[in-house]
Amino acid sequence: MALHPKVAEILATFPAPEPGPLDPVAMRAGEEAQVGPVEERLPLHSVEDLIANAATGDVPVRVYTPAEADAYGVIVYLHGGAFFLGSLNTHDHVARALARRTGLKVVSVGYRLAPEHAFPAGLEDSLAVVRWVADQRDALKWDGRTLAVAGDSSGGTFATAVSAMAKDAGFEDITHQVLMYPSLDLDFDEDRYASLRDNAVGFGLETAGLKPFNAFYIDSGADPSDPLVSPIKRDDLSGLPKALILTAEHDPLRDEGELYGERLRAAGVDARVSRYDGAGHGFIQHFGWLPEYARAYTEIAEFLSDGDPA
Repeated sequence: MALHPKVAEILATFPAPEPGPLDPVAMRAGEEAQVGPVEERLPLHSVEDLIANAATGDVPVRVYTPAEADAYGVIVYLHGGAFFLGSLNTHDHVARALARRTGLKVVSVGYRLAPEHAFPAGLEDSLAVVRWVADQRDALKWDGRTLAVAGDSSGGTFATAVSAMAKDAGFEDITHQVLMYPSLDLDFDEDRYASLRDNAVGFGLETAGLKPFNAFYIDSGADPSDPLVSPIKRDDLSGLPKALILTAEHDPLRDEGELYGERLRAAGVDARVSRYDGAGHGFIQHFGWLPEYARAYTEIAEFLSDGDPA
C-alpha cells in the first residue's frame, strides 16, 4: 500500500538535506532541541537517571518504572541513531511508551557513540548494562524471569549483537529480543536486497543516505563483514533468544530484517516477523502516536508477556 498519508504529509514539509559532510555535533544539538519538556511526557510511577557501574566503566542509564510492584520483568532498551546520534533524551518517549504498555521496567542505555568512541565501545557498554541489570537484581526488583533486549534501527543492530555476544559468553539470562526495523547488514550494495532499490527514495530514510550516515561507525573500526557489525552474517543462529522483528513496508532495511527472521526460524529459534504496511523507517520513534503504529507497543507487550525463557 502507499505510504501512510499523514506520514507523507509530514515528510513533504521537511527541507532538503544541506550539502556537505555531516556534522555530528550540530545534528545532535538539533535532535536535542526537538525534545519536549518533561511535564508534557507520558507519566510513569518513576523515571530515574542512574549510573551503571559496568565492566566498561560508568554508563548513564535511565530507569523507567511503570507502576509500583514487588518485582518486574526488565527491558534493556538501546536507542537508534546510526551509531552517532540519539540519546536518553531523544528516545525518552519510546522508553516511556514501552514501560507503560508492557508493564515492565525499562532500562535505557546511554552508550558511547561514534565517531568519538571507536567500535566496539557502544556495543560493549550495551552488553555491560545487560549484565549490570542481572547483578542489580535486588535493587531493580528484577523478577529473574523476563530480561529482554530491545532496540530500534541501529539500536536493533546492538540488541541483535548483544544477544549473540551474551550467548557466546555463556550469559543465559536474556529471554527475548525485540528488533524494531533493525539494521542488520551494513553492506549497502543495492543488489543485496530488493527493498534497498524499491524503497530507495521518497520514504524518509533513503538508500543513498545509508553509507554517509553509517560512515562514522564504520570508520571507527566497525567492519561490515563482522557479525557483530552485520548480525545477519553470523553463521550459527541456534540457541539465541526468541525474537520479535518489526519491519516497515517502505523501509530500505525491510528485507534484511525479514530475512534474519527466516534464518532464526530455520535455526530453531522462535522468531516472529511483523511488517507494518504503509510505514517507513523509524515509524515507532517518529509516528508512534498514529493508531496504526501505536499498536506496535501492544504487539511488543503481548510478545513479552509469555514470561517463558527462550
